[in-house]
Amino acid sequence: MPSPQSPESDGTPVEGGGPDNARGRRPDEPDGLDEAVLDAVFTQSAVGLHVLDRDLRVVRVNTVAAGMRGVPQEQVVGLPASEAYAPFADGVDESVLRDVLATGRPRREVLLRGRPPGDPDREHVFSTSTFRLTDRRGRTIGVVTTAVDVTQRERAEGRLRLLHAVRERIGQSLDVLRIVQDLADVTVPGFADSAVVALTDDVLRGEDPHLSPRIVAPLLRCAATAGSDGAGVLPRVGTILLPGLFGERLPGEPTLLPTESEGRALPTVLVASFTVRGRLLGAVVFHRRPTTSQFEREDLLLAADITARTATCLENSLRFSREHIVMTALQSWPRKQPETTRNALEVSQRHRHEGHGAGSWCDVIPLSSARVALVAGRVEQSGVSAVATMSQLRTAVHTLAALDLEPHELLARLHLTTRRLAREQRELSDVEEPSAGCAIAVHDPVSGLLDIARAGNCFLAITRPDGSVEPEPVPVGSLLGADGPPFPSRTYILQPGSTVCLASRSTGASSLPVEALTRALSHPRQPTESMADALERLLGPEEVLLVARTQRLPEDHVAAWDLPADPAAVADARRLAGRCLEGWGTPADRFTVELVVSELVTNAIRYGAPPIALRLVRQPHLLTCEVEDASMTAPYLRHARESDEGGRGLYICASLTDSWGTRYTASGKTVWAAVGLPQPESDRRGG
Repeated sequence: MPSPQSPESDGTPVEGGGPDNARGRRPDEPDGLDEAVLDAVFTQSAVGLHVLDRDLRVVRVNTVAAGMRGVPQEQVVGLPASEAYAPFADGVDESVLRDVLATGRPRREVLLRGRPPGDPDREHVFSTSTFRLTDRRGRTIGVVTTAVDVTQRERAEGRLRLLHAVRERIGQSLDVLRIVQDLADVTVPGFADSAVVALTDDVLRGEDPHLSPRIVAPLLRCAATAGSDGAGVLPRVGTILLPGLFGERLPGEPTLLPTESEGRALPTVLVASFTVRGRLLGAVVFHRRPTTSQFEREDLLLAADITARTATCLENSLRFSREHIVMTALQSWPRKQPETTRNALEVSQRHRHEGHGAGSWCDVIPLSSARVALVAGRVEQSGVSAVATMSQLRTAVHTLAALDLEPHELLARLHLTTRRLAREQRELSDVEEPSAGCAIAVHDPVSGLLDIARAGNCFLAITRPDGSVEPEPVPVGSLLGADGPPFPSRTYILQPGSTVCLASRSTGASSLPVEALTRALSHPRQPTESMADALERLLGPEEVLLVARTQRLPEDHVAAWDLPADPAAVADARRLAGRCLEGWGTPADRFTVELVVSELVTNAIRYGAPPIALRLVRQPHLLTCEVEDASMTAPYLRHARESDEGGRGLYICASLTDSWGTRYTASGKTVWAAVGLPQPESDRRGG
């Protein structure tokens, strides 16, 4: 078969040799090899060949090539390129052909999309390359274009790109509605013309899903849509979807549902469900118009990957919801102020809760002799582990506070507890070791003393009755679990009506601006609730706040006597306590109080050191008996034998009182015992 000739070519051999020599033909080369190769390429090659002359008219094509199958050669030969290849969606860019014709620079790997006449139901992608043709004298006679069907390659690459986009986008949020909306948005229009995502009511409520039914498709609620189905309006979000949308039975694996179009069944609907360990979370239906390429087997595999990713993200969201409920239960602020602290402080609490589980906490802890401890802290990490650590630290604070430790000493013990928790977590998992900030203030309503200590940069401020504010009464200390003690501490004497403010704050946090807080605190006559409302707007996420207004116990609620270190003073102490109870009219058992006072004074005279003092502190629900001496020797509870003549003093006190303990000062120790007072019937009923 002769090759196409240019009209300007006269077939004259090139000077210097015959035609065979001009082509560099070997002597042993068989005759007609060029024609045989050209014939084989045009009749047997799967690569499409399209020869155009200088006017860009089709001269010859190989009809067996992909894209031109089933098209007689005479239908395209002689036609301009723009008309011959009109079935392709993008058409033919004649400017590219003319550029190759003029410059000789080939154009390679140009993608062309369209529906060839041999397969009008599917869109194909062809990779085309164009080269200039010249005759033996170097004159331009036209261009030749090769076309290779790369539809499967392009679709495979498109599926990979879509899967990458799915993994990048779906799962960035822990909100179930956001997850399914991201699924719909990322698959339309790249994978389908429209998508409808539905979830079960259990998932929408944040509850554990039930096992997937095996008989019929369940009722699902529309959660997200995207695109247009080309036939009608997509369902609105929130509406209940009938099972027919997903077929008579909800498939366990992605399934194609054929639809009728112009008398043909076309696979244009793909249904897949979201299941995790046999539990149904929801389903999705993808729809393609008949004019779009139908779904293929590879699309089912891609849909399986997409739904598996979505189901995992939905399960993570449900797990987060459950953890959020746990964190909310563990971190339910504010708590009610204990009744036994109302004579010492008027307290208001706030918590800016956002569900992150930062592990912030605050406490109002009643101590011996009407004293009250205010505590605010924050674990530096976040999540359920941080809330669990917060609960452990909060329990440790309550336990250590019962020992009547000074604030800086309490923080030192709490630091050791934090280090122990860090070692345990390091052994069990690779989570970040916990550290925490904490501020403690202990107020004595009898003397007006305020002992404060600070670990980390938790906010701590004091407002005087005249409106002056001290925003940093102690410097920032090291974190609990980090460098350790000593922690900064200081002691103040506060007038009644002073305000103490504590707030949790993470290290390096930009929240809680000191200037704004100082302005909000500089109104000492405001009620604590109003002051807390103003300060709450300045809190950062997951921060807690305590605002406490100090009070003094009335003078007639405290009685104190100095006693000589003489055993005869025990009887005097009993009489003084009995007369004090009569004068107060306190409904306490006189015999119990006198016996407790007798035992405490006896221990101080026998085992302590002068000076010795007796003090009674009266509260609405409690009467505290205290004996102070200059010895640092701590008493301990022991069980005496039948033959022992002593050693029963503290055992008697512990049996007759609600609680007892020892606290130390710079000048000695104080042994105390608290006797509960009977309450009126209305108080016991909460009236």
